[in-house]
Amino acid sequence: MIIDNLLNKETLNKDELVYLLGCNSDEMPKLFSKAAEVKDRYIGRKVYFRGLIEMSNICRKNCLYCGIRSGNTKVHRYNLTDEEVVKAASFAWENRYGSIAIQTGEVNTKKFTSRIEQLLEKINKATNYELGITLSLGEQTEETYRRWFNKGAIRYLLRIEASNRDLYTKLHPNDGHHDFDERLQCLKALKRIGYQVGTGVMIGLPFQTLEHLADDLLWMQEMDVDMVGMGPYVEHPDTPLYQYRDSLLPITERFNLALKMTALLRILMKDINIVAPTALQAIDPLGREKAIKVGANVIMPNITPGAYRNDYKLYENKPCTDDSADECMSCIEARIRLTGDEIGYGEHGNSKHYYRRIRNDNQ
Repeated sequence: MIIDNLLNKETLNKDELVYLLGCNSDEMPKLFSKAAEVKDRYIGRKVYFRGLIEMSNICRKNCLYCGIRSGNTKVHRYNLTDEEVVKAASFAWENRYGSIAIQTGEVNTKKFTSRIEQLLEKINKATNYELGITLSLGEQTEETYRRWFNKGAIRYLLRIEASNRDLYTKLHPNDGHHDFDERLQCLKALKRIGYQVGTGVMIGLPFQTLEHLADDLLWMQEMDVDMVGMGPYVEHPDTPLYQYRDSLLPITERFNLALKMTALLRILMKDINIVAPTALQAIDPLGREKAIKVGANVIMPNITPGAYRNDYKLYENKPCTDDSADECMSCIEARIRLTGDEIGYGEHGNSKHYYRRIRNDNQ
């Protein structure tokens, strides 16, 4: 069969990726089995925690797909205090998560830059410098990225959402705040500084084709990123893209396509870190477990104080908004046990790809 031949190849081109992305339900188990085999061989069966702190939903950008875009006047805006952030980080440390991820809307003021610097110092002191810290704070200057890196941030996630320039333009308003090339330059700056660099795309967007998604996979491979967070597009009613909801793939097809993307990325980039995104669980109660089985190895329990979780709603049907941090941890522990993988308690779970990339750069 064609799929057997493709999955035995060392490399895959765009046409072959398009074929695999379009494979039917009878062929999907072969793809998923191959991805699981690659994961087991290159990174093992450990899943690493990143305690997610959604620090603020204040954002200067007005992305047409996002529930917390600046133009959405229905959002209740919030900003955690330093004490709340440090308390959440301490919870992660005390429960041996190994790492946290701090996420906000995009803000690039001097006050914000300085605050993050000070927060990094406070978190590191409170947790004995033992937590791995990921930041996902949007586009910043190279100087800002360097300042945060020097204060102890080790990973940075900056999703491209769509690597095709024309599609990217359709997802963002023409208001001077959304520049495809600027986002690319930020990713390159992060690599120069020494971060473990992550990006990602949405899957099943309006106007998106399988060819776009194949190009996304090849673009991530070409960018030589260390980690990826990507998941299905789940529409939000208070966004401009919601008007295209009737033209979207059915939600179950978007879900399956997201699993295929995860599996193919694992096959293409064998030793990177791949997140099992919460958006999968918004569609299927076992969504994140299914992603782990086909290649993902990072999961992000939400440790944001419960009073704020429903306000950081990028899409509808966001799961776990009513769970406490303790409940979220117990739930995810049980879910990972169902996959047959183990949790890397107390470990940063740094990208093996990152270390290989750094060695190659220094040779």
